[in-house]
Amino acid sequence: MKTTDISAPEYFHKVVDCQWACPAHTPVPEYIRLISAGRYSDAYMINWKSNVFPGILGRTCDRPCEPACRRVRVEDEPVAICRLKRVAADYKDDITARLPQPAKIKNGKKIALVGGGPASLTVARDLAPLGYQCTVFDGDPKAGGMIRTQIPKFRLPDSVIDEECGYILGLGVEFRGGTRIDSMKALLAQDYDAIFVGSGAPRGRDLDIPGRKEAAANIHIGIDWLSSVSFGHINKISRRVVVLGGGNTAMDCCRSARRLGGEQVDVVVRSGFEEMKASPWEKEDAQHEGIPIHNYLVPTEFTHANGKLTGITFEKVKAEKDEKGRRKLVPSGEPDQHFECDDVLVAVGQENAFPWIENDCGIEFDQWHMPKVDPVTFRSTHPKVFFGGDAAFGPKNIIWAVAHGHEAAVSIDKMLNGEDIADRPQPAVEVMSQKMGIHEWSYDNEIALDQRYKVPLRDKVIALKDIKAEVELGFDQKLGFKEAGRCLNCDVQTVFTSSLCIECDACVDICPMDCITFTPNGEEMDLRRRLTAPSINLTQDLYVQDGLKTGRVMVKDEDVCLHCGLCAERCPTGAWDMQKFFIDMTHAGTKCRPPRRSAA
Repeated sequence: MKTTDISAPEYFHKVVDCQWACPAHTPVPEYIRLISAGRYSDAYMINWKSNVFPGILGRTCDRPCEPACRRVRVEDEPVAICRLKRVAADYKDDITARLPQPAKIKNGKKIALVGGGPASLTVARDLAPLGYQCTVFDGDPKAGGMIRTQIPKFRLPDSVIDEECGYILGLGVEFRGGTRIDSMKALLAQDYDAIFVGSGAPRGRDLDIPGRKEAAANIHIGIDWLSSVSFGHINKISRRVVVLGGGNTAMDCCRSARRLGGEQVDVVVRSGFEEMKASPWEKEDAQHEGIPIHNYLVPTEFTHANGKLTGITFEKVKAEKDEKGRRKLVPSGEPDQHFECDDVLVAVGQENAFPWIENDCGIEFDQWHMPKVDPVTFRSTHPKVFFGGDAAFGPKNIIWAVAHGHEAAVSIDKMLNGEDIADRPQPAVEVMSQKMGIHEWSYDNEIALDQRYKVPLRDKVIALKDIKAEVELGFDQKLGFKEAGRCLNCDVQTVFTSSLCIECDACVDICPMDCITFTPNGEEMDLRRRLTAPSINLTQDLYVQDGLKTGRVMVKDEDVCLHCGLCAERCPTGAWDMQKFFIDMTHAGTKCRPPRRSAA
């Protein structure tokens, strides 16, 4: 194998698994260290630059970073990355003076943003300080989009939404609430230089089964019902409720129903429990509140009498694999089951809806009625129109919408400056040695043995009485400090200099994960088999350095390294160093720049 080029921006980025897994590539270990030091405002600002909504995401993110956390190499539970984000938000000082100031001089370019959700707000956040006049249109009176309308207040208080949306609108962004765009052609006819569509996936899927029309008065589409609850149009529900669906919307529906008078609330899902799309913690929260989840049941009929819903009939199914090994649901042969209920909340998925985009305005759609959008630039087939968030590729989550917004803002900025939008500037990289002495480091590299700490919850009896009472109370500063100590600092990289190595194997002896091997070179698959601990995870790289006096190469398996620094502490010649890697992702206004490296 060739010597690893660690100057490539993506090499160490990929090793920082949590940051690599985050769609917005938030520098997770960096802000966790700042929390450990009590520097909450600094930690918040790192998050704000990257993911835009630290307080919101610290309560609601789907946490793609956590399954990737290196902590799960040695125990079951990852670092509570998401909840530590909330710690930064909860305990920061007033950070308004640290935010970008509204542009004193506008550049004369006008951007229309359709939808006031996280994707559009991210585009506005990135472009407004550069002098663009950003106007956000939304049918609702306040900014936030689905963040405000579809996430229950017991998970996300309005005060947090108001604060973080306010930071963006305070950059000189114009918000036109209560203004629904009903014609793309009309919008294109106005003098906007670019249009961004971040209108989400606003239509909930229905169930067209017998009895749907006859019992329609008591059958509600989940996302619409949640919006009505959010705006105070609905404040009660019947005693017996069935929620259909296994995603996070279904979990929000059932928990909301419990707070609005539902005494017997059941969730019914066609898949198995493990296959449900809801996040594991969302399912746990629902069960903690006494809501049963019934699996492998397919609704076949809404039963009714005298024009009133009486219940739902379900067919029992089971999972089997066909001749190609594909999993499918087939009838189990067991008797149908009937659930009596007074109201049904249908949360079986969401769809995009673009009735306001005319067929002849230059925007092409695919066979699934989704806009054809470039996955890198987020430009549609119309050169002035960009899409992001759920509107671009279907329902995902807030952090993906933020990531789309950043990329679309880069494209719009480059387009309006006459540049090629496909030419994406490289991120800036800084790699800094942590040496204070040959065996002393400027960070705490002692691995805490603590198990993951539980987030305190409001008493269940009290929580179920008030739909606006936040259930999770968050870590206090003491618990936040302890949880932050579980981070393995995997952005502090082990960097090897072969010319200093005397091949004493001290690092091999001390490594607790057997991830370092000195061996003759070879092809990658051959090397992976010959390591001290064979490397089987092909998604992580081998760190290879040649130039040793014996002609061998040093090979380290990046997959299992815990970044504990014991190799560097044990090395008698300083061939191993611990160097902190920081990557500054490209945002709008970034010019092409080479990686930079600091010696200390």
